Amino acid sequence: MAKTLLLLRHAKSSWKDSSLNDHDRPLNKRGRHDAPRMGRLLRDERLVPDRIVASTAMRAQATALAVIEASGYDGALLSSRRLYLAPPSVYVDLASELDDSIERVLMVGHNPGIETLLGELVGHPETMPTAALAALLLAIDHWRDFDRGTAATLLGFWRPRDLT
Repeated sequence: MAKTLLLLRHAKSSWKDSSLNDHDRPLNKRGRHDAPRMGRLLRDERLVPDRIVASTAMRAQATALAVIEASGYDGALLSSRRLYLAPPSVYVDLASELDDSIERVLMVGHNPGIETLLGELVGHPETMPTAALAALLLAIDHWRDFDRGTAATLLGFWRPRDLT
C-alpha cells in the first residue's frame, strides 16, 4: 500500500515588526485567511492526514493550527525545529521515521527546501507560493524506504489564489 505525503508551505507571514527574529514572525492578514482555506481543502478532498508535522517557526505553527481546526484533523501536532528552513533531506529523514500505521502525513515547512523536495519527487520544478499544498502518492509501502529518489505521483497541487 502506497503512502501519501502532503507538503504545505506556511501561509503568508508578517514583516511588520522588525524587532522579531525570523523564527517568531506571525501570519499576516492574508496568511490568516489562506491557512484555514487549505484546511477546508484537505477536508473537502478527503486528504485529512493521519499525522501533521510542522516547523517550530511561529508562521508554520499558526498555519498548522488553522489547518487542524478547518480540516477536522483530530490527532496531535508534532513540532520539529529540524524543519525550520530545512533542506529537502530533513523532510525525507523525518518522514522516514514515521510509523507505518500512518498512511498520510502533512508536513508544514518553508522554502526553498519544501519547493526543492517537491520538484525532486515529481521530476520537474514547481513553484510553491505561501500556503501552497501538494499531495503526492509515494511508491513505497514503508516510510523507512522513502528517499529523495522515491517515485511520486502528484495527486493534486493547490495555491490559495486558485481556490474559489
